[in-house]
Amino acid sequence: MQSLDAMYGDIVVLGCGNILFGDDGFGSYVAEYLQNSDALPESVAVINARTSVRGILFDLILSEQKPRKVIVVDAIDANRPPGEVFKITIDELPLNKIDDFTFHQMPTSNLLRELKEYCGVDVIIIAGQIESIPEAVRPGLSEALAGSVPVAAEEVLKLCNRLSERVC
Repeated sequence: MQSLDAMYGDIVVLGCGNILFGDDGFGSYVAEYLQNSDALPESVAVINARTSVRGILFDLILSEQKPRKVIVVDAIDANRPPGEVFKITIDELPLNKIDDFTFHQMPTSNLLRELKEYCGVDVIIIAGQIESIPEAVRPGLSEALAGSVPVAAEEVLKLCNRLSERVC
């Protein structure tokens, strides 16, 4: 994972997920792929947030210095074909992601809304449709979602390049 100082760049990409539970680790694999890419604009920071996304979002909300854009990459179940990569808004998050929280933390969707509505940060979500998420520990992505890691990374790169060009 990059230094958390990186999250104060112009564009921050957060790869989310638990790599110990199959397809849930999709966002982390995409972040790793992007971190190994030479194609990222200088204004982009990629953080492999894994399961720490709530803490990072909370830090961003409280920080005086904020990025202009946050791109979240995560695995979801939206009843699409397994492996499909697509862009969604916070309002389109499936119910199981909206209520994705523990008793000690706010739902991730609430933090994303706070970042967007009250902090003025543009939030973009790139999602990968899961095939399944196991009940027990099973590292590694399904074949369908593993093949979508470069697809999602390319989508993120396209967004970052378009967004970076607007800054110049």
